[in-house]
Amino acid sequence: MSILVQKFGGTSVADVEKIKNVANAVIKEKLNGSKVVVVVSAMGHTTDNLVKLAKDITNKPSPREMDMLLSTGEQVSMALLAMALNEAGYKSISLTGLQAGIKTEDCHMCARIVDIDTTNIKKYLNEDNIVIVAGFQGVCRDNEITTLGRGGSDTTAVALACALKAQRCDIYSDVEAVYTADPRVIKTAQKLKTISYDEMLELARVGANVLHPRSVETAKLNNMPMRVRSSFKLDDLGTLIIGVEEMELNKPVTGLACDASQVRIVICDVEDTPGNAARLFTLLAKQNLSVDMIIQSYARKSTNTNDIAFTVTKSDLEKFKSIEDEVNKIINSKNIFIDEDIVKVSIVGAGMIDRPGIAAKMFDTLARENINIKMISTSEIKISCLVEKKYSEAAAVALCKAFELDGAQVADVKGDLPVV
Repeated sequence: MSILVQKFGGTSVADVEKIKNVANAVIKEKLNGSKVVVVVSAMGHTTDNLVKLAKDITNKPSPREMDMLLSTGEQVSMALLAMALNEAGYKSISLTGLQAGIKTEDCHMCARIVDIDTTNIKKYLNEDNIVIVAGFQGVCRDNEITTLGRGGSDTTAVALACALKAQRCDIYSDVEAVYTADPRVIKTAQKLKTISYDEMLELARVGANVLHPRSVETAKLNNMPMRVRSSFKLDDLGTLIIGVEEMELNKPVTGLACDASQVRIVICDVEDTPGNAARLFTLLAKQNLSVDMIIQSYARKSTNTNDIAFTVTKSDLEKFKSIEDEVNKIINSKNIFIDEDIVKVSIVGAGMIDRPGIAAKMFDTLARENINIKMISTSEIKISCLVEKKYSEAAAVALCKAFELDGAQVADVKGDLPVV
């Protein structure tokens, strides 16, 4: 009998009625003949409320105690879901990260999963239980409770699916599927029936808040099929995420995302000598500042200086400001410019590879809308541009039209792909 892993986000388990609805979704898969493992997030805004409680007490809570506090949210929803399933006549048991055998790094609030001992889960599955696992948490070597950071429950679900050699991992939320663009902005954005791991990974990294990049990375490494589905439309199969080799690539661009969480930092008049960039980014790394786009300008011969520009998330801006003087000192820069009035607009598509003209078309489209580009970043399957925030919607609309993301037919799975 195959194993199916289902993950339900906070909106899906926000209250008792929604938990009962989730129980129906679980029972449906059980009746289809699968052994079912379910991963749940905390109910609704529980995590935010717990963080607020901590901040009402102290501005500098201990990371260990924060993990102890935040891990309780998922334990509430897992126990309630197990009760709902048992009440409906289906054997069910809930497990914490420790009980589920989830081992993590020795790190609080942003730990990574290093191993999963599935012995306990398999034992309960073989006894015909539906197993409910608390997402977002595990334990390190000393059995200290750790949490996995943002997107942790998605990562828990995919990691469990891989460890259990499951048939598939289904991620349920209030989002029906992966779309070609944000349907709140592009009303005619299309649902994607399929998308590749690489495309989903890039979209997640550039601002599409459907899945966390770590969960997609884990799925890709283990070739684990995923589905993005709505917990409120159980008959909708949503979007299937698979390997690019299993897809028919009919279009160069699959999707578009806009990320307004970025801040551009420009360090001006940096002496053009070997090691300055290394010193700068080593300092940022020590502060755990994650950098996205990076550009170093051509050296000015008259002054032997250049400018280094990069982006960080707004949540990391205060960290950067706290070391601003140290940055100036360590690389002898003259001025630092911070620009918060930006949005990163990105197009993504596995079909871009070896297809010339995509970048030119993107830049020309923005130019026709009189939108100036402040920074550019590319990969094999992604092109990102920083533009002024006021042009976010105009850029999205124009690019969707240019690359036929606002109503064109989307590619389906090849006919010979196994049904998952």
